[in-house]
Amino acid sequence: MRLEKAYLSALDSGGEDIHFMFNPTELTFTGSVKYNDNQGAQAEKTGKSKVSFSNVNPSTVTISNILFDTYEDGIDVFQAHIKKFRDAIIFVPGLKRTPMYGFFWGEHPYMPRCVVENLTYKLTMFLADGTPVRAVIDSLTLKEADEPESTQSLSTPEVSKPQRLKTQPRKNKAAKSRK
Repeated sequence: MRLEKAYLSALDSGGEDIHFMFNPTELTFTGSVKYNDNQGAQAEKTGKSKVSFSNVNPSTVTISNILFDTYEDGIDVFQAHIKKFRDAIIFVPGLKRTPMYGFFWGEHPYMPRCVVENLTYKLTMFLADGTPVRAVIDSLTLKEADEPESTQSLSTPEVSKPQRLKTQPRKNKAAKSRK
């Protein structure tokens, strides 16, 4: 069996593919649902607030302890690897958002459409001249994103011109009664 590398695949022109140097040791998935407390409504027996469903929150996957090491090659680990992750959380003016990715590992689409929500990294080893050659991403959180909605079926309805209604002036009853 061939070793497959985990990677983030850029889904639009705002980013570039990001390949992991070493595969993750674990993936942590989170899903949640939002419920709202109904003000003034409570259960008769317990006195607890009644709740009503609001929405399903987007899922997240967190990848921890991602190692990058360029010591043997003597190249800047930030420029070679970490900068791509850093660019994933930078606003792209043409898109009006951050880049969109898919997270894959071999044939497994763990999160086919997502954004990078959180990135925490540290540089842990340096050459004598200060060049960083080892880095660890402590936490990379990817947040699920919806598929874009099709704009083909959306059309602007034709707006008709406003029409003025001709109205007759009201006759003042008080003026009539004086006559």
